[in-house]
Amino acid sequence: MTEQTRKLDSTHSNDDPLHSERPLKKPRIREDDEQDDDDEEPVRQTQGIKASDLYLDTINRAVLDFDFEKVCSVSLSNINIYGCLVCGKYFQGRGKKSYAYAHSIHEDHHVFINLHTTKVYVLPDGYPVADPSLEDIAFVLAPNFTPNSISNLSSPMHLEKLSYDLQHQPYLSGYIGLNNIKRNDHMNVVIHALLHVPPLRDYLLLSDFRNKETELIKRFAALAKKIWNPRLFKSQVSPHEFLQEVNRASGGKFRLEQQGDPVEFLGWLLNRLHKDLGGSKKRNSSIIFSTFQGELRVETQQVLVRPDSGENEKPRFDIDRDIKSTSSPFLFLAVDLPPPPLFQDSHEKNIIPQVGIHSVLSKYDGKTTQESTGQLRRYKCHKLPPYIILHFKRFTKNIFVEEKNPTIVNFPLRGLDFGEYVDIPPDGGSTLYDLIANVTHESVAGTTRDKENTIWKVHLRAARGGGDNEKWFLIQDLIVEETRKEMIFLGETVLQIWERRN
Repeated sequence: MTEQTRKLDSTHSNDDPLHSERPLKKPRIREDDEQDDDDEEPVRQTQGIKASDLYLDTINRAVLDFDFEKVCSVSLSNINIYGCLVCGKYFQGRGKKSYAYAHSIHEDHHVFINLHTTKVYVLPDGYPVADPSLEDIAFVLAPNFTPNSISNLSSPMHLEKLSYDLQHQPYLSGYIGLNNIKRNDHMNVVIHALLHVPPLRDYLLLSDFRNKETELIKRFAALAKKIWNPRLFKSQVSPHEFLQEVNRASGGKFRLEQQGDPVEFLGWLLNRLHKDLGGSKKRNSSIIFSTFQGELRVETQQVLVRPDSGENEKPRFDIDRDIKSTSSPFLFLAVDLPPPPLFQDSHEKNIIPQVGIHSVLSKYDGKTTQESTGQLRRYKCHKLPPYIILHFKRFTKNIFVEEKNPTIVNFPLRGLDFGEYVDIPPDGGSTLYDLIANVTHESVAGTTRDKENTIWKVHLRAARGGGDNEKWFLIQDLIVEETRKEMIFLGETVLQIWERRN
């Protein structure tokens, strides 16, 4: 490149964002690989053609994948990382002694993007590029949302806004596949379920975590923005970056290569997010508590065996003795399933038992008693949260094996009334809840839990639904398909999220 092509264009406007911070100066290359992205350098321009335009046609969007951890492919450092927009690899720094600089010379790849600031540079010359054609790459790397852009995510209008990837394949933002990197499908279904709860979803999409927030919060928000991104290059997202941080934050309890329990993961994640967001034991001290926390009234009484009681008579509360009443906060309600039948039917086939959801929710009616460790207990909700998470306890452990209860739970998709299970009706007066997410478990037939052959799926309601036009999607890792409403309750449900009607 001649000296003439490297001359600075003195006709640049002062309104140019690249020049507004400081006056023009001679381009220079920093050798400090960790801090070299703070100094802005002017965009060079030839007579009629920008020098940067000479390399923009080498960018290959098909190989760009920003879902993985931002670490250098050579040094494995996560400090000051740049992505090569030609081959998609990550390198550290852009100074003369950096790996990105060496890559640009050896491979003849010249366009790099800073994965933190989204600024684009041409190497080895080291000057920044400002071109509108790069905006789509920056948006895939770091999507940003406004209150106006997310206002219709929960309305039927969202169903009409199909997006298209680089292969011109249509997809609906928010309802896309998540990679099962090894055995992390039990975490994928929880991610999808939580990111379709409107208050939590909107909070994460509008967030701008750049201060002292934990890495887990930052990565969860980044994953939420990618799942709801209407301008993806590929109609799928890998949760690798977030799940790597989950592995670190949980001390290895939840790992990509080990099948686990989504209920355990959900409980850990909700409490960890609440803590990382500065939440305390007070109500509404974080978006997690204000969305999911309710209050449970627990009454207990010591069991006394009366001499006149019959052999099969169950112990019951004695109103003449003290009954201890306590209040306990909850983030989800555990629901017990009736034991399955032990015998086969007349055709020598296993009976698949069924039970109505009100039958199992009777545990929280304040009348049904349960006996445990010499105490009688009965439960009733004192306050209901805006979103109720139900956990159906399908798995029990004994000395030899972990058993699975195959009982099918029948439930309505809309208008489930929690009125008889709560002392104080919600502020709005409504105790009706509509289903928005349903997590099911599949494994080989039998009553023993088989973790190796377990499949986790999630049903998600599209927009607010309602009426004959209500749409539901079934997502299993990368498989996303529309499903019939009548098929939803046929699976072995483990988790559900219910939304209170306004």
